[in-house]
Amino acid sequence: MKAEISRTEQAQMAMAFEVCAWDKPGNVDRCHDYPDTKLEHFLASVIFCRPALEKAEHRHGCVGALIREATILTGRHKGGNTHFGAFILLIPLIMGGTIKEASEIVRQTTIEDALDFYDAFAHTAVRVREKDELDINDPKAKEELIKRKMTFFDVMEYSAPHDLVAREITQGFPLTRYTADLLFTYQNEKNPISKVFLKLLSEYPDTFIAKKFGVGASELVREKAAQVLAGKIRSAQLDEFCLDNGYNPGSLADIMISGLYVALGEGWEWDH
Repeated sequence: MKAEISRTEQAQMAMAFEVCAWDKPGNVDRCHDYPDTKLEHFLASVIFCRPALEKAEHRHGCVGALIREATILTGRHKGGNTHFGAFILLIPLIMGGTIKEASEIVRQTTIEDALDFYDAFAHTAVRVREKDELDINDPKAKEELIKRKMTFFDVMEYSAPHDLVAREITQGFPLTRYTADLLFTYQNEKNPISKVFLKLLSEYPDTFIAKKFGVGASELVREKAAQVLAGKIRSAQLDEFCLDNGYNPGSLADIMISGLYVALGEGWEWDH
């Protein structure tokens, strides 16, 4: 009889499985690194963040503060941001236990959660839009949050039109649910995580790519992913194209992690 795994362990497994899956066009995986961020940095982050995830599981803390703690804990290596977007999704999911409860927790967040989230953001090198009234790099941004009385949910809603992770938070985790369902669909196939990731990439333009290179670049990657599924080009060609141009679909990688987390909690068999 297998012992049940905790929510914390589910989240760590989801992060580890995502980065180790191969192949995932454009992202770090078991077969290639980035110049400054390597597989080992992602795996170290999986270990480093555990205290924050355990606090989330036992509801010791609030959403913003726990995202900040997880981000700071994983900043002890030289690989830069590895899981910031994933923490935004995972912390409420771990706290809530279900997607429904996680959505309610996010809706009940406060201004303090928003301020803590901005503190967390300051510890990353995450790309933001060129022009933004609430630019994380603006020292007066937190003053503006207080002035507008914006909660963490409000900040996510503000970012949702141009950010997949923020949209996921405010709309009730629809892509997380979709990803988990796809994992069950592909469970008995070879490399199910890679297959699900490619399907997501073929259907949704990645907003992390869009922030760095424009909407046209993210749409081009989506089109090429669809060509892979249609058998017109090989996955390796898409991978090479993304790496040559610096196109890394990080937002979909974050959603892949949250989907894996939910699937694992529902009995997805990763070791059959």
